[in-house]
Amino acid sequence: MPQIMNTNIMSLNAQRNLDRSQSALQTSLQRLSSGLRINSAKDDAAGLAITDRMNSQIRGLNQAVRNANDAISVTQTAEGAMTEATNILQRMRELAVQSANDTNSSADRVNLQKEVSQLQTELNRIADTTSFNGKTLLDGSFTGQKFQVGDKVNQTINFSINSTRATDIGEHQGSSNTNVGALTLAADTTGDNGVAAQSVILNGAIGSETVTLAGGETAQAIADLVNGQSGTTGVTATAQTSVTLDNAADGTIAFTLQSSGGTAASISAGVTTTDLTNLADAINAQSAETGVTATLSENRDAITLENTDGEDILISDAANTGAGAGAVAFAVGAQNLIQDDGNGETDSLVVGGQVDFQSDKSFTVTGDATVLAGTSIASSLSSVAQVDISTQSGSNSALSVLDKALGSISTQRADLGALQNRFESTISNLESVSENVSAARSRIRDADFAAETAELTRNQILQQAGTAMLAQANSLPQNVLSLLG
Repeated sequence: MPQIMNTNIMSLNAQRNLDRSQSALQTSLQRLSSGLRINSAKDDAAGLAITDRMNSQIRGLNQAVRNANDAISVTQTAEGAMTEATNILQRMRELAVQSANDTNSSADRVNLQKEVSQLQTELNRIADTTSFNGKTLLDGSFTGQKFQVGDKVNQTINFSINSTRATDIGEHQGSSNTNVGALTLAADTTGDNGVAAQSVILNGAIGSETVTLAGGETAQAIADLVNGQSGTTGVTATAQTSVTLDNAADGTIAFTLQSSGGTAASISAGVTTTDLTNLADAINAQSAETGVTATLSENRDAITLENTDGEDILISDAANTGAGAGAVAFAVGAQNLIQDDGNGETDSLVVGGQVDFQSDKSFTVTGDATVLAGTSIASSLSSVAQVDISTQSGSNSALSVLDKALGSISTQRADLGALQNRFESTISNLESVSENVSAARSRIRDADFAAETAELTRNQILQQAGTAMLAQANSLPQNVLSLLG
């Protein structure tokens, strides 16, 4: 090997290795001091890009957890206010039951209504003032709200809270014709009430269903069919049958009376044009058998016949000793029953009942004119704000309205409770995903201290050895001087 002085190859080699070990030592110190394997793009360009995306996901997921917790707070705030609204409605119902009792005088009922009026006002106040972060929750304005529960666009849970104001909750109502079918005089009651075969379409808040009528159904039968679909429409129905008997001449009235669910009974009583008391008593004496009761009008010249189950009321063989053959025996539902004149064609009548539809939300019903006036009806709201228990009839009406209002709020509270559970499940999932993505990011980006400390020791030894060898290499050219001696 030639002996040269101008170029110290061994020194250059030692310098190069020393620079390399110094760079490696610097990297080890940086990783150990930061705790990260990747401190800049040069450490691992692809790994840095991947972990940056993971970091965005993790931070988004953590914020989504906070969002979901805020959403739980919203639902808890609303549900808490609804709890008090429920207490108010329960108290109003209690007052309505109290007012319906005839031990109360008119003045007592007026005093009971005063508390109801205050409760109605408080119900509105709660709905108007319950808020979260400036957003009112129970006045009907909290609709279509979106809660971001993911780190990507449109990863939301949407929900609305309906109004609980006294003016907005209650019973949505609609009714069939007063007497379904057709009030048609006949020779006997072997025919039906005149309800035509048809399809009745129920469009409720939950969904739409069609009820098929074969023809001749009683109001009770129609109500039963409607109630059979209430689970899919949200619309329920009740039935009752009532009709007015009047226009009776002085004499003894006789006829056969029954309901379609009862047994026929012969009715006979002496009456005057202005007093049907005896006839009402005779009808009520047979009510257990016929299923029909009689209520005398205030001036006693008319009777309301009623079947509370909604069965048809059947009247046949109408007669009045005060009327001659072929003359009017009396009238039922404005139809004059003619005393048998030998033809016997118009002394009998089948009276259909009324179907009342109810729901806690709006609905429509479409059918035939023999059931629905104009072939369709749209519900109207009888609200809690309209509850008036200052009369007995008002108290009885209030019970149904308040029951529907309580049902509406209970449904909303159930929805909010379900949402709270859903948000809690969402939070658990988000935390699990965040944890697993954080673990994946750690495996890519974080430094392994065991490996890095071993690498640090190696690099320190190489640095010290390199420095020593560089010193040796730098002194080697001096050996050339011995050749000049």
